[in-house]
Amino acid sequence: MKAIRGFTWLLLLQTAGELLARGLHLPFPGPVVGMAMLVLALFWSPVRGDIEAVAGFLLSHLSLLFVPVGVGVISHLDRLQDSGWQLAVILLLSTWLGMAVTALVLRALWPRQAAHGTEHD
Repeated sequence: MKAIRGFTWLLLLQTAGELLARGLHLPFPGPVVGMAMLVLALFWSPVRGDIEAVAGFLLSHLSLLFVPVGVGVISHLDRLQDSGWQLAVILLLSTWLGMAVTALVLRALWPRQAAHGTEHD
């Protein structure tokens, strides 16, 4: 029952985000607004418990969520043949950039005692 309530929360927040984005003519998609609202709603413990239940279910079936993406890629294979190398370069550069930024942020936030050799196990 908690998972059904959690799924209902997810759908309500996405719908509310879509309505807000369209009604206020926001420059970003409604699901992004809904996700921001979800982050705020997670501070409320009844919502957090319901969302946690549905998140566990969705994560256990995550591989099924990739099927539509795979079908989309196969159905647009001709586009990939036309601009595949550009996509490959973009993917490689964006992955490298994401890893570099993550490493820099981690380095900035990592406790300083580990750098000075005073780390205790």
